[in-house]
Amino acid sequence: MTVQEFIFWFFAAILVFAALRVITARNPVHAALFLVLAFCTSAGLWIQLEAEFLGIALVLVYVGAVMVLFLFVVMMLDINLARLREGFWGYLPVGATVALLLVAEMALVLAGPYFGLSEAPRPSALPAGHSNTKELGRLLYTDYVYPFELAAVILLVAIVAAIALTLRRRKHGSKHMDPAKQVAVRSKDRVRIVSMPPVKKPNGGGD
Repeated sequence: MTVQEFIFWFFAAILVFAALRVITARNPVHAALFLVLAFCTSAGLWIQLEAEFLGIALVLVYVGAVMVLFLFVVMMLDINLARLREGFWGYLPVGATVALLLVAEMALVLAGPYFGLSEAPRPSALPAGHSNTKELGRLLYTDYVYPFELAAVILLVAIVAAIALTLRRRKHGSKHMDPAKQVAVRSKDRVRIVSMPPVKKPNGGGD
């Protein structure tokens, strides 16, 4: 076994273990941390496959931003674990059926004549001046430009829908200012001079 094969099997074993712990860990925080470990090992495998940009993007975007947000949300929500475990055995047959179907589909894909392991040889060595990022950008904006733009539109619609669903207008108790009224105000509306009669103090005091 060569060094590259050892590194591959090492990362692959850690990835499978972390993925299993994501769905079997009882604590949501531990599950999120195992998902971070799975992302890091996946990035290592991508870098070994000479996809450096994808590996670095996975670490920076998902591990550095998305998963940190997940951890903050999970830790702040104070999730009731007892309620999460309710109905587990009732959904187990459906989950097991879906899992078996996924395993069967992956086995058919790997054992098939077109997508089997024999049809995926080791990638050839790239030249010294090859840019992984440049090649990925060229494919995205030439061959896959329409799917890329369609995905961007779908994500934009999802963002707008999420904002619309979470927007709540309070009818009472909210204090806000109208910018139009603030701009249209006049100087005489800000200060009002009131003429008041003098008030005499009791016991013969002065004004």
